[in-house]
Amino acid sequence: MKVIIADLKKTEKIAQDLAKKILSAGWREKNKKAVVIGLEGELGGGKTALAQFFAKALGIKEKIQSPTFVIIKKYQIPNKFQTNSKIPACHRLRLRRMAGRQISNFKTFVHIDAYRIKNPKELLALGWKEIISTPQNVVLIEWADRVKKILPQKCVQIKFKVVDDKTRKITI
Repeated sequence: MKVIIADLKKTEKIAQDLAKKILSAGWREKNKKAVVIGLEGELGGGKTALAQFFAKALGIKEKIQSPTFVIIKKYQIPNKFQTNSKIPACHRLRLRRMAGRQISNFKTFVHIDAYRIKNPKELLALGWKEIISTPQNVVLIEWADRVKKILPQKCVQIKFKVVDDKTRKITI
């Protein structure tokens, strides 16, 4: 899917739609590992804006900034978006419908900025394998092209291209 955006409202809508899809009923049951979203594109392309809107759509109230120097930041996804995994799937779906909102088993939003990473092995040293093997994690990586070799095959890839000062092309 390719989208041309000319303002932040459209970026926010894309982030909200992506969060809804990830929090949806079937996504978690299909995946036994973390959901990984890789953002690629040039500086100023909109990666951080999408990450901020995505976190907001997950219900995170904290200010989200690219973790350029610390590389990894973790945020708790509010309980209102979580449900007890011991509840049978058919009842969880019913609860979702009754509540009128998305409920999932995701607990942690992991925001990674790979801009300063020179070799993907550096990310391995920071606990990458544990992060992606934890099914309760939603992982978003800015500059994912720098660590492509260690990304899971089922990674959602989003590419940003600067068209002009206000316009971006996003490919999902």
